[in-house]
Amino acid sequence: MTPQQQTYSLFVGVGLILVVASIVGYVLKHSVAKDQPHATIDNLNTRIKAWWVMVLVISLAFLFGKTGVILLFLFISFAALREFMTLTYTRSADYLALTAAFFVVLPAQYALVWFGWYGLYAIFIPVYVFLILPILEVAGGDTKRFLERTAKMQWGLMISVFCISHVPALLTLNIPGYDDRNLLLIAFLVIVVQSSDVLQYVWGKLFGKHKLAPEVSPSKTVEGLAGGVLCATALGASLWWITPFNFWQAALMSLAITGMGFFGGLVLSAIKRDRGVKDWGNLIEGHGGMLDRLDSVVFAAPIFFHLTRYWFAT
Repeated sequence: MTPQQQTYSLFVGVGLILVVASIVGYVLKHSVAKDQPHATIDNLNTRIKAWWVMVLVISLAFLFGKTGVILLFLFISFAALREFMTLTYTRSADYLALTAAFFVVLPAQYALVWFGWYGLYAIFIPVYVFLILPILEVAGGDTKRFLERTAKMQWGLMISVFCISHVPALLTLNIPGYDDRNLLLIAFLVIVVQSSDVLQYVWGKLFGKHKLAPEVSPSKTVEGLAGGVLCATALGASLWWITPFNFWQAALMSLAITGMGFFGGLVLSAIKRDRGVKDWGNLIEGHGGMLDRLDSVVFAAPIFFHLTRYWFAT
């Protein structure tokens, strides 16, 4: 099967799943809710509609190849960074550092990914930017809560730009026997991690009894975590044919990224609790902000990238 046929088959499969989900949502609305407001069913249908939009956007980006994917994730990073900085404490003295973060660091990171300069995009933010940002903060001449302000800006760039940029960075990997298929690695990562989120929610609603971290994320349960991760791992294993992995390697990769995705969601939930908000924003109807949708991908993407690079790329 050619790369184009594999990509086409994958998106047709995703489309069929969304069609089935839409039918189920429609039936539930009319048969169970009797066309009346119903919090759970309405939330489900809103999420399905949002998924249609997101899949269409990703499909469009894939049509434009490397350029489309990098531009899409650059926009995603910009939106995510904006959400993060909006919820954090800043002062007027932070203007220079904030301007550099949005209009120098962010585009520079994606430019390095575009050129495939692994030796620099892998350390640009966690080394050079982490050292330069405090200097820019000092230049503002304001020391009130200096450490907190600097750390939050560094953490925002780490989450919103550095980690997310590892998704399009998968296109830079040279994997023997996997020519012109790297877009499918992105599809594998997103499908497995996002499916794990959905399945954890479903398993938690159906069978969840034991709260996992009630003070951080009350909806997460032990049963939801176990059922969601195991099902998503099985799904990832079944998608081995779109990856350079064999069946068991795909299963282990899936287990690693769903586990990291869970902890990513937990960490970003803790940040939201600290800031006293439910969602990062309202950019995506039914899903909150960009970081609400990508909290699991944030932690999973760098791990998936480096495991793939270390074991399968040249």
